[in-house]
Amino acid sequence: MSSDHSSTRFHDQKQGGRGDFTKIPNGLPGIEERFIMLYQGVVEGRITIEQFVDLVASRPARTFGLSPRKGTIAVGCDADLVLFDANARRTIRNDELHHAVDYSAYEGIDVRGKVISVLLRGKVIVENSKYCGDPGYGRFLPRARMEH
Repeated sequence: MSSDHSSTRFHDQKQGGRGDFTKIPNGLPGIEERFIMLYQGVVEGRITIEQFVDLVASRPARTFGLSPRKGTIAVGCDADLVLFDANARRTIRNDELHHAVDYSAYEGIDVRGKVISVLLRGKVIVENSKYCGDPGYGRFLPRARMEH
């Protein structure tokens, strides 16, 4: 799983390419909405909850050589967890997102599911849907060779 998340503003940066598409910055903002949008596949019966977990956690960890430290819930692993309300309902609104750009590709879409809390290496970094982590708490993890 990867993203081309690109926080470019629509009204001045994207529109600067009107008449010449080669001047339009590539990508879209969307990393914040990705988890919820993928979960809609479970809601709609297109994938199982197990397939969803594999898509968002297990497979990326294996692909980038970070398993079992990441993507696994077990003693000795990093304790990266998402606490999720699978029944919450909301409409995606750009003004409620954290990406500091003027649009969302998912604006107005009704979704089910909401991230409540996130733990990174056992420490709460999102609580009641609000970021509360410390700056610089991230850590670079060199990856092993990628799986094929």
